[in-house]
Amino acid sequence: MRKLSNRQKRLLRLCGTLVITGGCTAYIVWKIDISRTLHILANANVGYFLGAVAIMIGSVWPMAWRWQQLLNARGIRDRLSWLTRAYFVAYTAGQILPTAVGGDAVRIYETAKRHPGEGGTVAGSVLLERALGGAATLALAGVGFALAIGHYPVGVYLWVEGVFVVLTIVLAIALFSRRARPLLALSVPLLRRIWLEKPLRAAYEGIHGFRDHAGLLFGVFSLTLAVQSVRVLAIWLSGKAVGVDLSPRPYYVMGPLLFLVLLVPFTINGIAVRESFFVSFLGGLGVSADKAFATGFLFFAVTLCLSLPGALLLGWQSLRGLVRPSPQHDGG
Repeated sequence: MRKLSNRQKRLLRLCGTLVITGGCTAYIVWKIDISRTLHILANANVGYFLGAVAIMIGSVWPMAWRWQQLLNARGIRDRLSWLTRAYFVAYTAGQILPTAVGGDAVRIYETAKRHPGEGGTVAGSVLLERALGGAATLALAGVGFALAIGHYPVGVYLWVEGVFVVLTIVLAIALFSRRARPLLALSVPLLRRIWLEKPLRAAYEGIHGFRDHAGLLFGVFSLTLAVQSVRVLAIWLSGKAVGVDLSPRPYYVMGPLLFLVLLVPFTINGIAVRESFFVSFLGGLGVSADKAFATGFLFFAVTLCLSLPGALLLGWQSLRGLVRPSPQHDGG
């Protein structure tokens, strides 16, 4: 079978992006009244919006501390201030690169440069952090379902969450069980053929090394669960800002699904896909399409605000590089 050239891959990715974004945009235009939606956004409650921004920005520090503990367990020491900076810069990169994945790649690259020879361990810590975050989010969704049943019609989404719970369990077994290694070895020839064996092996070894730190993993999972439970309130506040009168309960079902939706690779920073998801989910709860879209758009604005500290840090770093005096050399 003939391999696709880089140009063909880019064309395929572009076509996928246009199809998904175009389809979601058409769905939104069909569902909403644009002038009414603009009126809702223009009259959004600034206090609720700033509250959502504060929650998202404030949650970065505990997540950076969580990452620091994972690195410490593998003998990599770094300052909390720098790891927090790396998190903010990753959020900025995520506005340009593929959502979530691009930001993680930036964190891995920058941190690996600071710790030569530890690239696999650094990658393992970031990927494990992402996996634990996904597991905590799904656990939170389970709590959300329990709270929402009988109050909101969310049962249709239960099977989707169930599928991802099963996939998470399978992934955990693959990453931490020594008995799974013979099965994983079957994929080596294919991975070698597509030049992914070395980076994936390094990441796998980096993650697998944490299997002897069960207490740490449980602590990180618990912290992530607490942080995610607070971050979901940022979505709720975005809805409150545009007049969506729902309790936080359904958002604990919606939040994990939104996280999964934003992982779709063929999007431009999740634009249109995110908003169409809000229209679909909140519409099922009796929220008008105009307010549902406004909620999604406002939450997008919240994520843009989350990327501003990283942009400022990068700008300051570039400015310092420009004004730093060149070393003087005496003539001999």
